Amino acid sequence: MTTETARTVIERIDVDELVKLALDLGNIDSPTGQEGPVGEYVYDWMAKNGFAPKKVGLFPNRFNVVGTLPGEGNGRSLCFNSHMDTTIAKEEWWTTRRAADPVFHSAWREGDVLIGNGVCNDKGPMATWLAAAKAIKESGVRLKGDLVLMAVVGEIGLEPVDEFQAPEYVAKEAGTRWAIQHGGVADYALVAEGTDFALVGVEAGKAFFKITVFGDDLPLYTPYIQRPTPIEKSPNAIVRMSRLLERLEEWAYEYEQRNRYAARWGTIVPKVNVGAIRGGVPYKITKTVQQCAIYVDVRTTPTQNPVDIRDELRGLLAQAGLAGEVELYVYRRAYEAQGAEPLADAITRAHAEVVGGTPKAPAPGFSSMWRDINVFNEMGIPSLTYGPGISVGGGNFGMRIADLVTGAKLYALTALSLCNRERR
Repeated sequence: MTTETARTVIERIDVDELVKLALDLGNIDSPTGQEGPVGEYVYDWMAKNGFAPKKVGLFPNRFNVVGTLPGEGNGRSLCFNSHMDTTIAKEEWWTTRRAADPVFHSAWREGDVLIGNGVCNDKGPMATWLAAAKAIKESGVRLKGDLVLMAVVGEIGLEPVDEFQAPEYVAKEAGTRWAIQHGGVADYALVAEGTDFALVGVEAGKAFFKITVFGDDLPLYTPYIQRPTPIEKSPNAIVRMSRLLERLEEWAYEYEQRNRYAARWGTIVPKVNVGAIRGGVPYKITKTVQQCAIYVDVRTTPTQNPVDIRDELRGLLAQAGLAGEVELYVYRRAYEAQGAEPLADAITRAHAEVVGGTPKAPAPGFSSMWRDINVFNEMGIPSLTYGPGISVGGGNFGMRIADLVTGAKLYALTALSLCNRERR
């Protein structure tokens, strides 16, 4: 790649068009399970700009979009990947009190910043590689290898459990995994998400557990409850659960310290979160509850076995003196990129050209979450995560336009570098 070639492509990146594209995408509300309209927009955009898109979907109303900029042959291929779904549906007020707030469902500009949950996660980064691909195509520069453009559904998990079952409650199987298994393959994949331009090559897996605590075999009518009673001896399973929650929080801190995993392109600090609790029914609260369940998200490293974690959680129940059971209902393994050095080199060269220096080491939060890098690496496609902004996990809802423009330049130069290298 010559300096003149790079300049020819970079000059084709239209900032106003990039901003419009990010805002258009951000203003199509698409919580997981409702990605159809944004999928149609991306499909139409790719078709209009000559990327021959295909709808690759497990479900007709929520499909992945896969387009291609064909190479001339014998070059390494690269897939750009971002997800179209967003994190909060308007009715999810039991998890987010202001779930209907416009910041979760729309996008707007405030000075030099684009605001919106969807812009940060993950439509802003998606807009940057769409703009980069368009700039390469319009410049007339030919790549040797194919550039694959993949916009996916279901990166944000809706995991089936209890009565909440597929097809309404299914996510990750319908997204990147489905797209790869049905033709969306390349030699390498760059998962475009917010990393503050740090290079991430390992991300956490996750094991979801349902822990049920049992109360007394015979529920008591409220007037017959005796006090004082030790919490673990209460006839009410909800009350007993408070003892387990206290012990679980202590275990969670010890667990993340003990299982910290340092890798070449990131460090996993596997966190634990109690994400839901069920017990009783609100319209009939006149008796003690016989069972109460919590749903626990335990992040994992590439070396861990979820059965070992289940045994530890069973041990917590026993230590608390509680009767109950532990069920593993989701397991998604963690992976570390193998053979991703050519992609890392291409990104590093682009970073030096546009930003200066080399990509910094990622903050542990970036490498301790689940993103679709894990699916690519599981399926033997070396993958790294790299992009503008810092996503929304820590409460950020704004992305600087300057960072989006920088991202578009970086992705364009990365593609020019990698896709013009011989495959053999």
